Amino acid sequence: MKKLSFFICSIVVFGLIASANADEELKVVGTLSTYSSLAETIGGDAVETSSVASPRFNPHYIEARPSDILRMKRADLFIHSGLDLEAWRGPLLDAVARADLRNGGARQLDLSLGIPLLEVPSGQVSRSEGDIHQFGNPHYWTDPRNGLIIAQAIESKLVELLPEREAQFKKNLHDFRSQLEGKIVEWRAMIAPFRGAPVVSYHNEWPYLLNFLGLKPELFVEPKPGIPPGPQQLENLVAQIRSGDVKVLLQATYSPEKAGEYLSEKTKITVLSLCQNVGEREECPDYISMLDFDVRSLVKALS
Repeated sequence: MKKLSFFICSIVVFGLIASANADEELKVVGTLSTYSSLAETIGGDAVETSSVASPRFNPHYIEARPSDILRMKRADLFIHSGLDLEAWRGPLLDAVARADLRNGGARQLDLSLGIPLLEVPSGQVSRSEGDIHQFGNPHYWTDPRNGLIIAQAIESKLVELLPEREAQFKKNLHDFRSQLEGKIVEWRAMIAPFRGAPVVSYHNEWPYLLNFLGLKPELFVEPKPGIPPGPQQLENLVAQIRSGDVKVLLQATYSPEKAGEYLSEKTKITVLSLCQNVGEREECPDYISMLDFDVRSLVKALS
């Protein structure tokens, strides 16, 4: 009888512990898979993460689903790019109807704060110029130095929301920082022989990565951001690529392929499909692996 009572009590105690641990787990929703992945890296078993935008699609053009709205209503933390990359963020938040997830709210994290932004327009922005970002280029996470800033911001916010797990979050941040700083040294050494080399980009989504690596974004396949190239634009590019001895064309995996295939056929330029976000390819399951894949692919193509 005593053994049975002890067994029952043990089950109750373990059940209470499990329930407490489950209650401690923060539900984190990121706009992008990269942010959710970094939150998981820093948060560990204290967080349950998900993302709105699939890495298989262009993050500019996402339509939130009813399931996204439901997850957002239950979220403990919403992580986003700030700026104007996610034009769909406003309508999503309108549907969710939670003030604490909007800009300035206690349960949201704007990762653009503290980032040294590139390509901030100096004058008035006109839609006639294409898909111009009025606050600066928003693809800042592709520079690993900004990855360190993002990780720090996530750690600080997690500590704020779950202070009893502070030691765990700080250790995870320390481990991530140590690994990423070591890779930064390695990547710079790898790219050193090719610094200053010109590259073509399909869309202007690589300035932070190219700035970190010391490469020059000479040309863009799109005549204006977000505008597909026509026949005349492609012929102009053929001439410019040949005269400039450009070896590499960068695009995300979700970019249209026909223009790159045409330019490769006419000029022998190497078309590289790199990862903009975690999970875009199987070689990019986390933030550091993603950047490692991108840098090594670039070095190989430039060699």
